[in-house]
Amino acid sequence: MESLQDEKQRQVLMRFFKTGPGEYGHGDEFLGLKVPQTREVVKLAAWDTPLDEVPELLMSRWHEVRLCGLLILVDQFSKQATKRLANDEKAIATRDAIVSMYLQYAEQANNWDLVDLSAPKILGHWLLLPTHLGDKQQILDGLASSPCLWKQRMSMVCTWKTLQQGDPSWCLRYAEMHLHHPHDLMHKAVGWMLREMGKRCSMDLLQQFLERHAHEMPRTALRYAIEKMSPAEREHWMSR
Repeated sequence: MESLQDEKQRQVLMRFFKTGPGEYGHGDEFLGLKVPQTREVVKLAAWDTPLDEVPELLMSRWHEVRLCGLLILVDQFSKQATKRLANDEKAIATRDAIVSMYLQYAEQANNWDLVDLSAPKILGHWLLLPTHLGDKQQILDGLASSPCLWKQRMSMVCTWKTLQQGDPSWCLRYAEMHLHHPHDLMHKAVGWMLREMGKRCSMDLLQQFLERHAHEMPRTALRYAIEKMSPAEREHWMSR
C-alpha cells in the first residue's frame, strides 16, 4: 500500500477528512489511496490473512491501512455469515472472534468512513445472528455510552443492517439515545438511519418518531431524516 502513495490525492483526503488542528480528524495520516485501490489490496489479502495478523493493520499510522484491516474483517465475517453457516458452531466462534477484535480496536476506526464501511457489515450483521458473546444490547449500549465519538457512531450506523432486514428497534433505541448529541457527525448519523427506517421499514414509524421529537432534534438530523419526503412534508417538519 505504501508503494501506491499519491501526494496530490493525500492532500485532497487530508482536507476532506478534516485533519487540521481542532478538527475531528486532527492528526490522521493518509497515503493518498482511493477506496477502490484499498479494496483491490483486500481482495488479494483477505482470503488467507490470519485473524491474529489483522491488528498490525488496525494499529497502522496510515488511514488507508487501517481501512484495509477493517475491510478484511468485513470480508472474513461475511464468509462465516452465510445462511448455511448461521447456526454452525465453528462459524459462530469465528464471527464472535471477529466482533471481539472489532470492539477491542474500535477506537482505531477513527473517522466516519472507517466506521461506516465496517460497523453495519460486522456489528449490524452480528445482531442478526446467533452469538456466544452475551447480551447484544448491553454490548451496543457500551459503545453508545462511550466517550469516544467513533464508538458512539458505530452504535448508530450499525443499525443500517438491521433496518435492511425490517427491524427498526435498534435504530429507534440509539436514535433516541443520541438525539441530543453535541457533534454534527452524530446528527448526520441519526438522521441518516431514521431516513433509512422510513424507507426500509415504515414511514409511519418515522412520522411517529418525528411527532415526538421533531421540535427538539438538531436541524441537521431533522434535515437528513426527512430528505426523501415531498417538499410540502419537509416544510411541515422543519417548521416544527
